[in-house]
Amino acid sequence: MAVYDKSDLERRMAGAIEALRGDLSGLRTGRANVQLLDPVMVTVYGSPMPLNQVATVAAPEPRMLSVQVWDKTNVGPVDKAIRSAGLGLNPITDGQTLRLPIPDLTEDRRKELAKLAGKYAEGARVAVRNVRRDGMDNLKTDEKKGEISEDERKRKEAEVQKLTDATIADIDTLTQSKEKEILGQ
Repeated sequence: MAVYDKSDLERRMAGAIEALRGDLSGLRTGRANVQLLDPVMVTVYGSPMPLNQVATVAAPEPRMLSVQVWDKTNVGPVDKAIRSAGLGLNPITDGQTLRLPIPDLTEDRRKELAKLAGKYAEGARVAVRNVRRDGMDNLKTDEKKGEISEDERKRKEAEVQKLTDATIADIDTLTQSKEKEILGQ
């Protein structure tokens, strides 16, 4: 049976784009958005968990986030995780609620966030290239087994490359759009 599966490659490449969208949505542009805290992982009960599994995040004001921690013993770890996430936020603790004022973006901070967007994009590109490599390896395996001819392998490799190029172009478009939004252009 053939190892190569084009629909699996398409699904995995689309997954890389969705992961990038999630990462980019966490980069702020000066206004409160609950997705800003999506990348924050909190170590509680001995294992890392997403913030939304230990607290409720809300945006009660345009420039303020509120994090209501469910278990009062987790307030400290949540505070520490938010501070160390590199988002430039400093929580103000009020019982089991953390208030996160969203500061104005300085030019330096905007450049830093644009670099972070580029870093996320490069991670997505690497993921797509790994999917391409897997697809090419599967095609070579199929050819060695005698399930496809050399001409068919080359034709399908061209399809995989075309899919890879289109996906990377989508990644670049997403990233450029987010960088313009961050830099206020």
